[in-house]
Amino acid sequence: MTLPNYFASLARYHVWATQKLIDTNLRGLSDDDWHRDCGLFFRSVHRTVNHLLLTDNIWFSRFAEGRSQRVPLDTELHQDRAEVCKALGKAVTRWSPWLTTLTPDRFDGDLSYVRNNGEQVRIPFAPALGHVFNHATHHRGQLTAALTAMVHPGPELDWVYLLQQEARSPT
Repeated sequence: MTLPNYFASLARYHVWATQKLIDTNLRGLSDDDWHRDCGLFFRSVHRTVNHLLLTDNIWFSRFAEGRSQRVPLDTELHQDRAEVCKALGKAVTRWSPWLTTLTPDRFDGDLSYVRNNGEQVRIPFAPALGHVFNHATHHRGQLTAALTAMVHPGPELDWVYLLQQEARSPT
């Protein structure tokens, strides 16, 4: 599999897993569970979903627009659950179309950006792009664990389930 195809698959997974989490679990939480401090890095489901949206925006700006947003990583973009879930669901869909604009050799290059603390960073492009999807998987895993601890069913978000679904679908 080529790197462009690999990242296209990751981008599809990013959308699938995010939407599945939103549709099957987050919309139906009580307000108390949505805002409860459940020991996550960003404390609540609400704040963690906001962080997912914020960081997706930050990384997309770095990759697709060549600019660095310097904002605190705990910034609350939306107070309303429906708004943050809708914005996150929309944000994750940007990656697939953008990836089609890249030439295969772009994956061998570097990504330069400015961190929140003002530090200029230059890192390999492909692993940095992998971080975007891995970071979201990490926080979706935290959310799934929090849901389970609150006695809500956690969705099965393993990438392999999407791959199996795609393998069964006629092309």
